[in-house]
This record gives sequence, C-alpha cells and structure tokens, in this order.
Amino acid sequence: MGSDWKEVSLGEIGRVVTGKTPKTKVIENFGHEIPFITPRDMDDQRIISETERYLSKVGSVSVKNSIIPANSISVSCIGSDMGKSAITKYLSVTNQQINSIVVSDEFYYKFVYYNLSSRKAEIRGLAGGSAQPILNKSDFSQIKMFVPPLTEQKAIAYILGSLDDKIELNRRMNETLEAMAQALFKSWFVDFDPVIDNALAAGNAIPDEFIERAEQRKAIEKKDNSDIQNLFPDEFEFTEEMGWIPKGWQELQIKDIAKVVKGKSYKSSELSESETALVTLKSFKRGGGYRLDGLKEYTGKYKEEQEVKAGDLVIAYTDVTQAADLIGKPAMVIDDIRYKHLVISLDVAVVRPEIDSQKYYLYGLAQTEAFQSHNYSHSTGTTVLHLSKNAVPDYYLCLPSENLLHGFTKIVEPLFTSVNNNIGEIRNLEKLRDTLLPKLMSGELHIADAEALVNEAI
Repeated sequence: MGSDWKEVSLGEIGRVVTGKTPKTKVIENFGHEIPFITPRDMDDQRIISETERYLSKVGSVSVKNSIIPANSISVSCIGSDMGKSAITKYLSVTNQQINSIVVSDEFYYKFVYYNLSSRKAEIRGLAGGSAQPILNKSDFSQIKMFVPPLTEQKAIAYILGSLDDKIELNRRMNETLEAMAQALFKSWFVDFDPVIDNALAAGNAIPDEFIERAEQRKAIEKKDNSDIQNLFPDEFEFTEEMGWIPKGWQELQIKDIAKVVKGKSYKSSELSESETALVTLKSFKRGGGYRLDGLKEYTGKYKEEQEVKAGDLVIAYTDVTQAADLIGKPAMVIDDIRYKHLVISLDVAVVRPEIDSQKYYLYGLAQTEAFQSHNYSHSTGTTVLHLSKNAVPDYYLCLPSENLLHGFTKIVEPLFTSVNNNIGEIRNLEKLRDTLLPKLMSGELHIADAEALVNEAI
C-alpha cells in the first residue's frame, strides 16, 4: 500500500442514508415511477436497474429523506443475509433493511462498491451474533476503508469492472440462448405451429381454438424445412383431458414418462465442510433457472436416487407466499467441480425421464404458463407455500413421437452446451476477480500487473 493511501470511514466518504418503507396501507404510495429496493433485489446484482416494487412520486415524497440518487452504494444491514452491496442505476428509495452511501466527488463510487462487496462476512460480524443481526446507521458509518488517490480508485474499479462486464455479457448471452430454446418449444409443442402449417397445406380442418393462430401462420413466409415438417402430423384430434392435440401424439401424465423424487430433509448440525453439497431453494433463481451460489455443504446420509448430476431437471417445491415466484419453477443442475456429490434438499424434487431425449422437452414444458398455473393451484400454505406431492407427477402433457423429440434435442442441445460453456467461463472470471479484488484493495498488486491478467482472461 502506497504512502498516498489514506484510511477513511464510510461517513467521510459520503452521506449515509437509511431506507424507509412508505405506509403500505396507502395504495397511492406505490406505483411505477421510483425503484423501491429491498435486499431481495440485490441478489446477483452489481447495478440495480429493476426492482420488484416501485413507488409513486407521492410515495417517494412521503419518505423524502430516504431518497438516494443514481450511483449510490446500497448495503443490506439487517438479517442473516446482510452485507450484500449494489449500485443504484436510478434515483431510488430503499427499505429500512438497507443503508446507502451517497458518495462525494472526491471518491469513486465504483471503488467504494468493490471495496464493500468483498467484506460481506466482516459486515455480518460487526452486527453481532443475534438471531436478527442489525448494523445501525451510526455503526455502519464508522466502517473504515483504505483508499488511494481518485485516479487510482478509477483504475482499480475499471479493471474489476471489465471482468464483471464480461460476466454480465455471458449471463445475457445465456438468457438469450435459453429464450431461443423456449421459443422453439412453445412454437412446436404449445402453439403447434408446424401442425397448423401442415393442416393448412393439406386442407384439413383447424379447431376453433387455433383459428387465430392459423391466420397468423398464413401471413408468415415459410422456409423449406421439410425434414422437420414431415415429423409433425397434419391434423388434430380431441382428447378428454387436454382438448385438441396433434393427431397421434399421446395424452399422458409426467409420471408416465418420468420419475419424480423429493429431496432429503436435513439438520443444521449436518451442514459443515464436505465434498457433498445440497441443492436447495437458494439454488433457484427467482422465476426459474439454476444458481451456482445456492449450495450448502452437507455431511448427512441420503438415498442414491436423491443425488443429482449436471443436466438433471429439478423443481422448487416450496416458496414464501409474499413472493410466490419460485414455487414450481424449474432449473437444470450445473456441474460444480468443488463437490463430488450433489444432493437435493426436501424443498426440491428431481424429474428423471425414462428416455434421455425427453429431458429438454420436460424442461421446456416446466417453463410454460400452463405448468406454472397448475403448480400454483396445487400449492397450499399461509406464510410458506408447499407444492402438493403429486402436483408435478399428475400434470398432463401430449407427448410427440420419439423421432420428433430427437429432432428437438438435436437443435436445442447445442444451445445448452453453449450455456454451460459460458457458465464455465463465468466461474473462471469470478475466480480471477475474487483473487484480484483484495490484492488491489490493499495495494498489494500493481494496477499494470492486474490489467495484464484481466486482458489475458477476456
């Protein structure tokens, strides 16, 4: 650390603001204008651009002393998951669980963010070991950090930001790739576009519920894709459970083609350093998808069928009623080189198809609105929602031919391979970032050396 570095407190770096929630009984306080940040909005976020809830201008005025500008640094300071840091993209308000720093001009807000983002455990420790730890505004303001001159702060933040920019680019690419796979699933297996096209070409009747879609298909210029098109029938047939489906497809339930296995209950005493980890609710992103940081190391026993591997389809079986955006959501397990074994917890179920080519079909099915509505209607609970044991196994589907499933797999499997490759790169970039961050923050590593490592990585 150079002699030009100095130690300052967060209170010296900028104005510290504790958030506040407007009166929730006043409906007019909530709207679409001002982002209202809670700790949930800070998960996996460096820059908060969207929030679950927003305030109206009236609502923001009612808590005007808690309004913070863009580029403020917000830190969760209450609860077991405290210490999360994020940057506000817009003028915002936070709830009372968050303290924010409105950084003054002599400091660089991104440097402050990176410094605090590496100190989650330290911040948690400052709050003590109570069941509901709290780091109040006064104590938060006294947190110290060493800072170099402003130009060096910006250089350090630029290096770390380059890694995060690449990480976020990979994540956006993955979202696009998964959206492409789901769009194809919806076209083939929900809207039945190829069947409608074939029926129109053959002059066969179109069921009333597909008339509007048929008119849309008529206006679309078709590409010559006869190899795929020939795998679809050219007419529909009526079934008792599902109504009109493509002729020849089987009306079945998930339990007819896959085994659904619930996970393992566990004790807190079984959570310690291990080569085995539990896939838990925290392994799911809100809205579906897999998170790499949600695993819990586990030393207890489990059944062989409760162990999962990369590519397995898992479903969330519980959620809190306040959110209800997790229950019934799917994810595909991603390999984690840190552990020899991954085991699902009680709040998770694995869906194992009898035929491997059905895996991507079932994953697409689990993302549909119909599947999600079915699961929500089969959930019970007041504060915590529980999905009934048979909700997933009893869900009805129309299964196409095995040849068509192979055709679908052949198209989407490379997309998911790219997703996994991007995830591998994300891991490496995160590891490099987490290695460089403390060394740059302490002045142990020269900026030029760190820059060379980052340029080589990206």
